Amino acid sequence: MASPPAPLLRLPEWARKGDPLARHARPLRVLLRDEKLVTVCEEARCPNLGECFSRGTATFMLGGDRCTRRCDYCSVSTAKPLPLDPDEPARVAAASARMGLRYVVLTAVARDDLKDGGAGHFAATLVALRERVPGVLVEVLTPDFRGDEASLRAVLDAAPDVFNHNIETVPRLFPEVRRQGDYALSLSLLRRAKALRPSQVTKSGLMVGLGEDDDEVMAVLRDLRAAAVDVLTIGQYLRPTRDHAPVARYVPPEGFVEWQRRALELGFPTVYSGVFVRSSFNAFEVHAGVEGARG
Repeated sequence: MASPPAPLLRLPEWARKGDPLARHARPLRVLLRDEKLVTVCEEARCPNLGECFSRGTATFMLGGDRCTRRCDYCSVSTAKPLPLDPDEPARVAAASARMGLRYVVLTAVARDDLKDGGAGHFAATLVALRERVPGVLVEVLTPDFRGDEASLRAVLDAAPDVFNHNIETVPRLFPEVRRQGDYALSLSLLRRAKALRPSQVTKSGLMVGLGEDDDEVMAVLRDLRAAAVDVLTIGQYLRPTRDHAPVARYVPPEGFVEWQRRALELGFPTVYSGVFVRSSFNAFEVHAGVEGARG
């Protein structure tokens, strides 16, 4: 007989955040609608949306709002994607110019329907941004491109300031919550990015609270450091809806301080760890810290 489902955990006060639809965010929402752009901030129901939008920052999601994969922690829709919009790179650049951005984060839905996984679209958007917004810094947060090296090279040849690919969880949980992903492949992507472009700043993020234990987290941190990842982010998994994977544990704020300490001891140059930390949250400030450490 099947075991009864585990009881749902009560959301602690320290894991609650203010209204993600803050009224100060409305001007940016209007601008994004005008340019017909999608942000992962909205699609992934990020708890930091109101804070980021009210500051005039956002993470653009390329390739539409339909993902070819279904991860149990992510609220982005899974459906057959529409064809790529060739005008999207120019619209992202135009919006960035209107917003006066100095630092732009580009991510994308997984586009396994495309031969290059959408890599050329990343590269085209990078080129458009550099032409429209001189001096802009660009971080890319890519899918795994199914391990295709030509796709990885296409993105790196466009010279992003930061190459980010999130590992997300521990190897044991990949078959449960990231069924179309592969832990070893993601690690290899990060390792090859550094090998192909040694000066490239690389970055990866991990969620806790999906059912991992502390030893498994440490093993992932060691793997990421062995892959020469420069920037590490660690945050609490928060269930987007009742249709997604339940939260297995809530790590208190002091637990994230401890993870930061351990990661720094492993040799990561930059670690950003906290309950509400997400891969692209405060990305400009995190990158400034990396450059400060280098200089």
